[in-house]
This record gives sequence, C-alpha cells and structure tokens, in this order.
Amino acid sequence: MKPPRRNALRTVAATVLSTLAFGAAAQDAYPSRPIRIVVPYPAGGTTDQLARAIQKPMQDFLKQPVIVENKAGAGGTIGTDQVVKSAPDGYTIVFGNSGPNAIVPLMRKIPYDPLKDLRPISTVAIIPHILAVPADTPAKTLKEFVALAKQQDWNFGSVGNGSQSHLAGEHFNAMAGLKLTHIPYAGGPPMMTAFGGGQLQAAFVTGLDGAGMLQAGKVKYLAVATPQRTNVVPGLPAIAEEVPGFRSVAWFGVLAPAGVPDAIAAKLNAAVEYAVTRPDVQKLFADRNIETRASKPEEMAKLIRDEMAQWGEVVKRSNIRMD
Repeated sequence: MKPPRRNALRTVAATVLSTLAFGAAAQDAYPSRPIRIVVPYPAGGTTDQLARAIQKPMQDFLKQPVIVENKAGAGGTIGTDQVVKSAPDGYTIVFGNSGPNAIVPLMRKIPYDPLKDLRPISTVAIIPHILAVPADTPAKTLKEFVALAKQQDWNFGSVGNGSQSHLAGEHFNAMAGLKLTHIPYAGGPPMMTAFGGGQLQAAFVTGLDGAGMLQAGKVKYLAVATPQRTNVVPGLPAIAEEVPGFRSVAWFGVLAPAGVPDAIAAKLNAAVEYAVTRPDVQKLFADRNIETRASKPEEMAKLIRDEMAQWGEVVKRSNIRMD
C-alpha cells in the first residue's frame, strides 16, 4: 500500500496537468462561440460606425458570429467597465477609444484602471480632428477665423463634456488666445444636427461625424489637427501652421480584459489586422478621412500612455472635471 501523502500528491499533480491541458485545448479551440464587441457609446456615432465596419471581416476571420452591442454612458466608462468585469476568455471585448481609456480617468474617478485592467489588442483607426465651421462663416482660412473669433462672442460644440472634442476646443482656446464658449452634446449626431441648425460657430469633428454636413454644404473645414498636413484629409492646412504645437488625433481600437491568455489575444490581434486590411474597409475609412492602422499590443499600450500625458496637461490647465 502506497503512503497516503504520495497518493495525494499524485492526485494534485494529475489535477493540475488535467486543468492545464483543458486550458490549452480551450485556447486552441478559440473561438467556439459568438464574440461580443461592446461599444461604450450610442449607436450611430464614430465609435459605433468603426466597430461595425470591422464586424463582418472579423467574423469571417474568426469563423464565429461577432455581435456589436452598444452600452453607452458616463463617457464610455460604463460599457468599458462591463468588459473589465467580464471573464477573460476573449468572448467579450470592447471597441474603445481615447475617451474611457486615456482621457476620462484624468477628470474623475472610474471603477477600473485602464493601464492595469485592460489588455490592448490592436488599434483600428487613427482619426485627426478637423476644425469645422458653418458654411456661411466669412472666414476662409484659419487665420481669418481666429481674427474674427477674437471679436465675437462665439461658441464651439463637442460630443460631450470631457470628450476629446471638448479638450481639443479648450486646448485651441488656450493656444490661439480665444474664449469660445463650450456647448456639449450627447454624441456626434446631435452635435452635427445643432451645427446644421446654425447653433454652433465651430467644432472639432471627425471625418465620420462631419461627412454628411460637409456633403450637404452646411459646414466647411478650415484645418486639420495633425502636426503637419496629411493625406488623410487632403488639401487642408494643419492647425499647427497657425497655432504652433497644436495637435488633436484620436485613436480607436480593441481591448480585452487584462487576464486574456496570450494565444487568444494574438488571435484577436490577427483578426483585427485582417479586418483593417480589407479593401472595402480601407476605402470606407479613406472616404471619411480616417487612417486605418492595426498595431501590436505594446504599441497600443504606449499610445494610451502618451495620450494620458498629453491631455493630462490640458485637463489641469483648463480645470476640466466630470461629475
């Protein structure tokens, strides 16, 4: 008869080996059921449109249904927190952006740490902000706009208090010596509706938000917020040419709960890369002044840290807070 202790050790060892084997098999089989992409914003906005653009190609690559679910609220942090608290098995991921992952944490306490509780998978798009004004604005150039704005009681719109479009406007105020009044809206569509109704004098928009009003002749673009001119928004000067050092570029991408295994994270990364290289996705993005950009997880992690550093200075200077 074998000693009880030896039997117990063998039982534990067998259990551990069995668990490891099961875990490896589960990862090898991933995915074996539908994957949910949580968009932490309302339907119809920039983040939602980008997530839906990669939905089908990701589904084709992963050979499982990919479901987009909108879970809006609190500057994108409600939906993001839901993903943070999900099982780290790759079946619940978030389509995030600078907001809940780099900017909102600078202005109020949130229930997760974006640097510790989420695992970057890949960026999907880089979108420069564009300074848009009503089509009938007398200013034809950024220099003319700044000169007029210094003489007027003008405002600027944003997609929400504490959003990057809000911070971009405050950053522009400070760097250009303006006092444009901030008017927040609940997302891109209502902001652009207000724009079309003549209620705004300026806004920092994305190509997706602004496309409809631009084509309808209700707004015009003055300059792009990349450090230099860019082919992503051809024909526009950079704001930095008139306001040196100004920059406002948003990223959008996929993140997962922090504990997602390496093999699953790698497969999701490959699925995103496949999606953004599809010709139809690239054309859709290019037509809307969006740069498609897949990245390695470590590159995305650095991008998040850099964004927190940049906008942290703006938040502190402008004393911006979110309730």
